[in-house]
Amino acid sequence: MAAPTKTPSCKIGPSILNADLSDLASECQRMMDSGADYLHLDVMDGQFVPNLTFGHPVVKCLRPKLPGVFFDMHMMVQKPEQWIEGMHDAGADQYTFHYEATEDPAGCIRKIRETGMKAGIGIKPNTPVDVLVPLVDLVDMVLIMTVEPGFGGQKFMQDMMPKVQFLRENFKSVDIEVDGGVSPATIQHCAEVIYGGCKYDSVWECCSEE
Repeated sequence: MAAPTKTPSCKIGPSILNADLSDLASECQRMMDSGADYLHLDVMDGQFVPNLTFGHPVVKCLRPKLPGVFFDMHMMVQKPEQWIEGMHDAGADQYTFHYEATEDPAGCIRKIRETGMKAGIGIKPNTPVDVLVPLVDLVDMVLIMTVEPGFGGQKFMQDMMPKVQFLRENFKSVDIEVDGGVSPATIQHCAEVIYGGCKYDSVWECCSEE
């Protein structure tokens, strides 16, 4: 696989999970004004994970208020295939689903790509990274959870970083996102583990713990 040709960079995509949902558009704009590269929108269905957040109607409302902002949808939902069209129509840019949530991950990726959205796939902490090997070349981004999905404010699981290192060593051009407990205290460690100070172009999600 060819090495990336664009300038290597790290990117920060704050989660809006802990934002004031009564003033969500302003909160999102504040994060972009503070230097965020994109927004990470956590969608929970109360089935794949215990909590419930929001769906595509909220995304549709945000889209015109945040033109040009990249929306990375983290779909913590069972049967993620059923929400692809709705999220695309609402203005999502990337649809990231969980390997554990579908019986046909390759088919799900294909449906995402048919809409024109970028495709991402993620795994929970207890899922071995090797399950992703046949799928990495089909997606734009791989998400490694560094907490259990579904709850904010958890402690960063450093023992997940070997998964990230394995992916970087074997798939040098794929974007990698780490999600959960990433803060000013842990983000530099993430960068150093993966590419020794931004050696490759990857995507990082820094969860707000405020």
